[in-house]
Amino acid sequence: MATIDTINDKIRRGQATVMTAAAFKAHVAEVGISQAAKTVDVVTTGTFEPMEASGAMLNLGHTDPPIKIRDCYLDGVPAYAGFGAVDLYLGASQMAQGSDNDEPRERGGGHVIADLVAGKSVHLQATGQVTDCYPRAAFETTISQHSINQFYLFNPRNLYQNFIVGVNGGERPLYTYLGPLQPRLGNAVYSNPGALAPLMNDPDLQVIGIGSRIFLGGGIGYVAWEGTQHFPLQKRLPNQTPIGPAATVALIGDAKQMQARWVRGCFFRGYGPSLMLGVGVPIPVLNEPVALGCAVRDSELVAPVVDFAIPRRVRPTFGMVSYAQLKAGRITIDGRPVRTAPLASLYLANQVAETLKQWIDAGHFQLTAPVAPLPCDRTFIPQDTWGRQVTLG
Repeated sequence: MATIDTINDKIRRGQATVMTAAAFKAHVAEVGISQAAKTVDVVTTGTFEPMEASGAMLNLGHTDPPIKIRDCYLDGVPAYAGFGAVDLYLGASQMAQGSDNDEPRERGGGHVIADLVAGKSVHLQATGQVTDCYPRAAFETTISQHSINQFYLFNPRNLYQNFIVGVNGGERPLYTYLGPLQPRLGNAVYSNPGALAPLMNDPDLQVIGIGSRIFLGGGIGYVAWEGTQHFPLQKRLPNQTPIGPAATVALIGDAKQMQARWVRGCFFRGYGPSLMLGVGVPIPVLNEPVALGCAVRDSELVAPVVDFAIPRRVRPTFGMVSYAQLKAGRITIDGRPVRTAPLASLYLANQVAETLKQWIDAGHFQLTAPVAPLPCDRTFIPQDTWGRQVTLG
C-alpha cells in the first residue's frame, strides 16, 4: 500500500504518476479501478469559483508615534481592527462605502485583496484609540503587499463538498449569491464544479485533513480547520457523495506568493462583492477505496434544485438533478426545459488541476499527511427565532 512518504519519494525522484481529476476518470474507464489504483500516485482536483467566506489578515507594522487602530478603511472598504494595534482582517464580502451621494459602489473586500495580490497600492485611512502607549489618533497612507508585514488569506469556509442549484419560480427577477435568477424558471445556476471539486473526490474525507498542503490562489496553502457550516452528516448516495451542502474546510496561505490570475474580486448585482479564488487539492492514491472516490463522474453526483422565490431558510425543491444534466446546459423542471449555467469556471477549474499537476511533476510541490482528520460527526444547527422561548432572570 502506498503512503505519503513513498509518494513524496517518487515526486523527489521525478517518478510519480500524476493525473488531473478529469484524466484519471477517463483512465479508470479504460483500465478499471484496480489497475488505476496501482499505477497512479496522485490525482489533482481544482475549482475556480466565488468564495465569499474568505478574507485576508494584514499587519501594517507600527507607526511613529504608535497607533492603536480601531476604525480602518482600505480603498473605502471597512476592515476589522478589534484585536492587535495594527492587525487588520479584511472580509471578501465587505462592501465599500458609498460615494458622496450615498450610491453603493460595486466594489468590496475581494477587490482590495485582489489588488494587493496583484502588487497594486491601496489607500488606507485609520483612526485610533488614544492611550499612553498608543498616542496617535489618526493615520493615512498608501500600502501594498511589499510595504506591510504579514498578508495572508484566512478563509473560514471554502470548498463546499456539494451545493445547490438555484431557480426562481416567482414573478420578478431575484438577485442572489448565485447571480441573477430569472422569473418563472427562466434559468438555473449551480456553483459546484461537480466531479472536478476537491471534496467530491474524497467523499469520506479519507485523505484530506487538517494540515493538507494545497494550491491556494496560485501559491501554497493549507487546510487549517474544518470550515464553518461543516456538515458531513448530510444525506448521501450509495457512492457516499452528499446530496446537498456538506463538508467544508477553512484554508490559509501566504497571499504574497499568490498570483493575480487566481485571485479576483467580483460583484453580484443586488447582492454584493465576493472573491473568485482558484483552489486545487492533491489526492494521494493510497489504496483502491481512495481511487474509487476519485473515479466519481458527473452522472453519479446530484444536487437539489431550490426555489429562491420562497424567502425562507428551508425552501421547497424541485427534486435532484445530476451534474451531467447541469453541464449539458438544460434540465427539466415540471416538464419544461430550463437552461443552466455554472457559477464556477469549469475551464479554470481544470487549469488549476493542471497547474498543480505540473508543480508536482516538476518536484516543486510535495504532499503532506494531515495532522488530524476533519470531523465526520458535525450536525448543522440553524438559528430559528419563531416561537423561541426567552427566560428572563
